[in-house]
Order: sequence, then C-alpha cells, then structure tokens
Amino acid sequence: MIEFQNVSFSYDGERPVVENLSFTIENGESVGLIGANGAGKSTIMKLLLGLLSGQGQILVDGLTVNKQNLSAIRQKIGFVLQDSDNQMFMPTVYEDMIFGPRNYGLSKEETERRVDAVLNRLGLTALKHRYNHKISGGEKRMAAIATILTMEPETILMDEPSTALDPVNRRTVINTINTLPQTKLVASHDLDMILDTCQRVILLSRGKIVADGPADHILRDQALLEANRMELPFCLQGRR
Repeated sequence: MIEFQNVSFSYDGERPVVENLSFTIENGESVGLIGANGAGKSTIMKLLLGLLSGQGQILVDGLTVNKQNLSAIRQKIGFVLQDSDNQMFMPTVYEDMIFGPRNYGLSKEETERRVDAVLNRLGLTALKHRYNHKISGGEKRMAAIATILTMEPETILMDEPSTALDPVNRRTVINTINTLPQTKLVASHDLDMILDTCQRVILLSRGKIVADGPADHILRDQALLEANRMELPFCLQGRR
C-alpha cells in the first residue's frame, strides 16, 4: 500500500510543485495520474522513490520513504521513466534487463528465465541482443518496460508509457498493463490509455488533487477536464 500524508515539495523553496497531498493506493489497484504539464505528476513519482525529499510523510507497505529504507523500498517499486535514454544505460537490451535482477542477488538461471518470459510476452525477442543506440525510440521504450518487468516489483510506476509508441506497441503495452497483478500508478496525457488501463484516476492541477475517483466517471466529465486544461479522451469526443 502507498500512502501520501500531507506531502508538499518545492524545487525553488518558494512555489510548491505539490502541496499538501494526501491519498492512499491499495495493493493491486491500477491508478491513473493525470493533469496538464506542470501539475506535479512526475514529481509525485520521484518523491515516492526517494529521488526527491519534501515535507509530510510517504509510506510504502508501512515503510517511511527515507534514506534508511530506500534500498528496501526500491526493491518493491519499478519505475518506467519518461525518457528511455535515462533508463537504458547498458550497451544492449539484454544487459539492461539482467542488471537489476543480478545486482539484487537473483541467480543466473532465474534471471534468464525472467528475461525470456518478458521478451516473449511483449513480442520483443528480436531485441534481446540489440545495441540500445541502434534501436528506435519506440523499441527503446518497449525495452525499458521489459527491463522493469524483469524485476517483478510489487508496484510499478509508469511515466508516460505510451510516448513514441506506434499503434501496435501501444496496444501491447495496454494489454500488458492490464494483465499485471502488481499495484500500478500510471502518469500520462494519453487519456484513452488511462481509460483502458486504470480503474481509478487522480486529477492534479497546480500540485493539488482536484478529483479522485472512478476513471470512467472523471474521464467522461468534460467540464471538469476542460477546467483543468485537459480534453475528453478521443474515444469519447463527440459522444453525449
């Protein structure tokens, strides 16, 4: 379970990027985090991972997010970054996929099993030994997702997971998200994807929660979305 208790954070020490946030995400929930640029979506994920430190308290399975608990917390959470170039730092896709499991003490045999299973699930077996600098942006995005799935974390954070994906890979990511049993927090401007993958939505505006509830209800509220610089999902536009 994830808990934010009166959490605030500011990059410049003056204007808060997130302000007095309180919410809970239960085990197994799939939650969409939406809002216009600068609403605080990426900041929330970085706070949750301990990459940033603010005021208030954040708990992951009862552990306070602080320096003493970071190692244990980061073994529970996988983070798909918005920019895959910041995540894929080894020469090949395979080397990136084995880096985390092997460093956490997983055997070579179990690591290989996980790598092959994830690549098969995502239809990426052809990328296994490809060099990261020689694959497309969309392929790198898929490989970054595969790298996190190989870790089998209890919670998965995804920051704009559909960026740079063609329609086929986008649908693969959606289908994959829907089959994952883990707790999921998905930040995205792709509201159609959020509607397809998340049962609950948290809508942010200027660092504050303005709505928190069923995805189908919030994402159909045109007035609410437009008041917070967003639009209806494409699949709902033109419908009454």
